[in-house]
Amino acid sequence: MSTELRRLRNYIDGEFRDAADGRTTEVVNPATGEAYATAPLSGAADVDAAMAAAAAAFPAWRDETPAKRQKFLLDIATAFEERAEELIAAEVENTGKPIGLTRSEEIPPMVDQIRFFAGAARMLEGRSAGEYMEGMTSMIRREPIGVCAQVAPWNYPMMMAVWKFAPALAAGNTVVLKPSDTTPASTVLIAEIIGSIVPKGVFNVVCGDRDTGRAMVEHHTPAMASITGSVRAGMSVAESAAKDLKRVHLELGGKAPVVVFEDTDIAKAVEDISVAGFFNAGQDCTAATRVLVQEGIHDEFVAALAKAAAETKTGQPDDEDVLYGPLNNANQLKQVTGFIERLPAHAKVESGGHRVGEVGYFYAPTVVSGLKQDDEIIQNEVFGPVITVQSFTDEAQAIEWANGVDYALASSVWTKDHARAMRLSKALDFGCVWINTHIPLVAEMPHGGFKKSGYGKDLSGYGFEDYTRIKHVMTSLDA
Repeated sequence: MSTELRRLRNYIDGEFRDAADGRTTEVVNPATGEAYATAPLSGAADVDAAMAAAAAAFPAWRDETPAKRQKFLLDIATAFEERAEELIAAEVENTGKPIGLTRSEEIPPMVDQIRFFAGAARMLEGRSAGEYMEGMTSMIRREPIGVCAQVAPWNYPMMMAVWKFAPALAAGNTVVLKPSDTTPASTVLIAEIIGSIVPKGVFNVVCGDRDTGRAMVEHHTPAMASITGSVRAGMSVAESAAKDLKRVHLELGGKAPVVVFEDTDIAKAVEDISVAGFFNAGQDCTAATRVLVQEGIHDEFVAALAKAAAETKTGQPDDEDVLYGPLNNANQLKQVTGFIERLPAHAKVESGGHRVGEVGYFYAPTVVSGLKQDDEIIQNEVFGPVITVQSFTDEAQAIEWANGVDYALASSVWTKDHARAMRLSKALDFGCVWINTHIPLVAEMPHGGFKKSGYGKDLSGYGFEDYTRIKHVMTSLDA
């Protein structure tokens, strides 16, 4: 007997709608490998409708006082708390993540981040008015950009949706948001929650695939395109947006170096790094994936890390003992498996390196040693529960190898030597450098990288300002 699939729908101009042409795509639960819902496969007509709704809603939303926009966002945060269990259930279906960790590690920061941007709405700062030319007073207006086309990824569908809509709405913009085609469920629920609070057209959700996202970015209406995703997707967005000079905000891939010196507390470093590398099945742009260990402690560190990996558990969402769930989709499982299958002869799989079970897309926590700087698995993002280890001789080599990739999002340094930590924090070419920790984020501090990791910041006042534009106003004092 077949089970009827739940029907997800777009949210446009204050109402839920199917795709205009009726097309749908199946949504698969990665913990089971089975479809549980259908979602619209939106086309040009759906994008047109969403953009028109956002454009119509923009003038009134722009002109709301910061205090009123703050109140709307605070109400959204409260609603997220009140409906947390619904959000968790939707996200677990989306991703197969552990229920307990989704409850403890995602809902609280999401609510906090919305409240942070609610406060930021009333704290826009700029240069003070002044007479920089005789007889003239100049002032700065910081204004919302307009309609924002936003594309969220599948690794943290709920949280990345918050990172998109919260600063945009706080600054006075209106939003058309597209979730990943593999994880639309929680975003559709978010639309229901936000739609019950803000005026119609302010927040819209369009489901679909990469062609839908491309149509959003190429559409003439939005003044800004924001994406969290792969480098390939980001480059495509930047190219499309360049045709009409849209502002672009890109948070792309990562290949975080974790530089461990000989004076490090090995037991603590291994414990923290293994969690930071395997959490969320390693599907995190900031994951501790690329460990560089000073040669004097290399063998001891690798043995301890392999043991930690062997003791790390993956499994079904309701298993309270698991650290992470499945990879998000069949293609991602194939990608991670391919990296391990193509390892060079000099590499050694210390732990893991295989699929777990036949149901769902689970992959064992994996540690690979013996690698060289130009190996594929060192240079390219795996985006799975795989930690690589290299042995370095001195500080200069550690810096060279750490910086020797195309990505520049996050990094960490592990040492008891304060001066060394400060030297490394300056030398590492990454948007974030953690010292004796890896992966904590707070709403007040920026998240974003350099090089092929993209540009623009999420979170913090910097992220808020990215959703604003600057206008100079000059008036004559003689008029």
